[in-house]
Amino acid sequence: MVTYVDAATAPLKNTGVIRLYGAEAFEGLRKAGRFAAECLDAVVPLARPGVTTQEIDDFVHDFALKGGALPATLNYRGYNKSVCTSINHVVCHGIPDDRPLKDGDIVNIDVTFVVDGWHGDSSRMYLVGDVKRAAARLVDVTYESLLRGIAEVRPGNTTGDIGHAIQTYVESERCSVVRDFCGHGIGLLFHDTPNILHYGEPGTGVELRPGMVFTIEPMVNLGRPAVKVLSDGWTAVTRDRSLSAQFEHMVGVTETGCEVFTLSPKGLHKPPYAI
Repeated sequence: MVTYVDAATAPLKNTGVIRLYGAEAFEGLRKAGRFAAECLDAVVPLARPGVTTQEIDDFVHDFALKGGALPATLNYRGYNKSVCTSINHVVCHGIPDDRPLKDGDIVNIDVTFVVDGWHGDSSRMYLVGDVKRAAARLVDVTYESLLRGIAEVRPGNTTGDIGHAIQTYVESERCSVVRDFCGHGIGLLFHDTPNILHYGEPGTGVELRPGMVFTIEPMVNLGRPAVKVLSDGWTAVTRDRSLSAQFEHMVGVTETGCEVFTLSPKGLHKPPYAI
């Protein structure tokens, strides 16, 4: 049984209910989402050979503090970095370190900030140097799958409609959707109800209602969908070592459709990015 509640009256913890946010909350979410998007815009010049992911983490940390925000991942459940950097066969939650990016890498940069109490969460793929066609195509397919999922967000549709749109497109392109991770409710909490699966059947799952806010963040593999988490407890990789890509937007359900809170202010929606 799904319960929808006014976010203003719900306790500040994940109790399994779905919060419905009002106009004032949407304004706060716009600000937080835009901040995340601005950071991903600003990171573009760093996605080049020779730059370490730790340098990217340092940049994101400083960007947050200079903008009066907090990196939500820093010290979250023991995670000690301000960003996730997932390279090539890393599906998600890659931990920044001193390894430099190499020519031909693809990397997902995933940021979440707390701005005036509101969370802004987004990620994009970046192409490092001269990337092979198969890798670039995977990135294109993943971005298109995100757009197709977002197109299903409107009152009366379900979370299954989102997942089905993503899955059918990805599989038609001979790629696979990761099952082990999903999108999530967000707002005053970093991770909230409902979960947004990136596969599924039309008309199943949770009904979408105005005021719901969540992320859609498909992870797409060039090979099989199976993943494993490494001994660090965070880094998820493809079991078959195939390439993986991900894009993420934060959206809110409106009376007529949806609003995407994390669109790039500079129009840097997918690579290659002109700077």
